[in-house]
Amino acid sequence: MITEWWATLDLFAKILWIVALSSSLVFLIESILTFVGLSGGEVDFDLDVDMETGSGSNPYTFRNFVNFCLGFSWTAILMRPKISQTWLLILLSVIVGVALVAIVMYLFKWLSSMQQSGNIDIQKSSAGCQGTVYLAIPGARQGMGKVQISINNAIREYDAMTDGDPIPTGRTIRVVEAIDGNTVLVEELNSLII
Repeated sequence: MITEWWATLDLFAKILWIVALSSSLVFLIESILTFVGLSGGEVDFDLDVDMETGSGSNPYTFRNFVNFCLGFSWTAILMRPKISQTWLLILLSVIVGVALVAIVMYLFKWLSSMQQSGNIDIQKSSAGCQGTVYLAIPGARQGMGKVQISINNAIREYDAMTDGDPIPTGRTIRVVEAIDGNTVLVEELNSLII
């Protein structure tokens, strides 16, 4: 039955079915691997035929090629009985294939923009933040203590130095600047008694 159906198809229809079925199979395998977590990223075909991990913004990826083939081939198969002119059928199929690639790229870009690393950039986020001294801080940058400060509603612990007098444990401080990725320069906040 399948061989009889296959024999009735012309060359163009056979090519469309081969592209549709093979791209659907590859898409299914990619989807399963992605959901299982084994994909490790997509494979890009750069102009120098290099294969490397993709970022999702490059239109020349294997995943986008498969998506284009899916959109192109299935549109051509479904619309072929309704559109008699081959050039119009191919044009419509190319438009649908490109649109599918654009939609998938937009979705991946949107999904990746929702990710957060959970890391705080102390250089950008710490200046002006307040906290308390956890371990006493020697004065005049003669050593390090520890402070707990609130950055973006999260309490973080950092090494701390001060330019002024020593600051004992439990005192309230303000971060002047970040010295490096784990050390801040602080000053004691003196409470005003009126």
